[in-house]
Amino acid sequence: MVDSATLLALVLVLASAFAHATWNLLLKRAQHQEVFVWWLSAAGAVGGAPVAVILALTTEFEPVGLWFIVASALVHILYFLSLGRSLARADLSVAYPIARGFGPGLVPVLAVFALGETVTAAAWVGIGVIVLGIYTMAWWGQVRRIAAGRLAGSGSGIAYALMTGLCIALYTLVDKQGVSYVSPFLYLHLTTCGVTAGMLPYVLRAHGAAAIGREWRSGPWAIAVAAGLVFLAYGLVLTAMRLTDVSYVAPAREIGLLFALLLGAIVLREVITAGRLVGATMIVVGLVLITAFR
Repeated sequence: MVDSATLLALVLVLASAFAHATWNLLLKRAQHQEVFVWWLSAAGAVGGAPVAVILALTTEFEPVGLWFIVASALVHILYFLSLGRSLARADLSVAYPIARGFGPGLVPVLAVFALGETVTAAAWVGIGVIVLGIYTMAWWGQVRRIAAGRLAGSGSGIAYALMTGLCIALYTLVDKQGVSYVSPFLYLHLTTCGVTAGMLPYVLRAHGAAAIGREWRSGPWAIAVAAGLVFLAYGLVLTAMRLTDVSYVAPAREIGLLFALLLGAIVLREVITAGRLVGATMIVVGLVLITAFR
């Protein structure tokens, strides 16, 4: 039987997945992805400040948590830059599944060795099915097009997507530990502040202040909405991590691929191939295995 904490965690993760897929869609449609992700971070840091102050005054904060916040901010800077470049160079339906599949594929293995977590045999099968489904969505029908060069920039886009996945695995493990010392939303806000400050010198040097202004003027509402969705998506995941093991939260979160598939088809007019449908079905099966046989 699945306990109530695990069921609640699943609901939180599903809501997080939809929010995550939506802000990735907004990032994909931005004029310049690297500048857009800096604005996401900056808007989140400013918008979340009032709540962060309240949490700082009303929740426990252990100083050791600062080390995890710094580590998470550094990994998230690399994550945002890699994600922006992958979406700039490859289709959403290619980059997103690879990035979101590679990370969770690494998380359970790393969690067993680094955090001492245990995973049942059925859950291992479920994790494997989810990861296989993700790669089926990404690669079925794409390999020949990539080899023929008909997906412009897809090679570098896939490389950045893999780097994004590695960052996901790393910050997932760091944050699993960090939220045991700091309230999840306060932890997320402080990490966001670190990302905003850390990315600014690079963005100014690589793109200039004028590019920052142009990106804001081109879509302030898109930036504001995306910033809110980033906070909501990861805040819900951090909360879910407090309710159950990271080995289950990370793969279950990849149900967002189904939402990304729908958003890509409806908004970006991407073609839903047979491979993507089969892969989506495999992800659902894997999710059932993880939640039912925990």
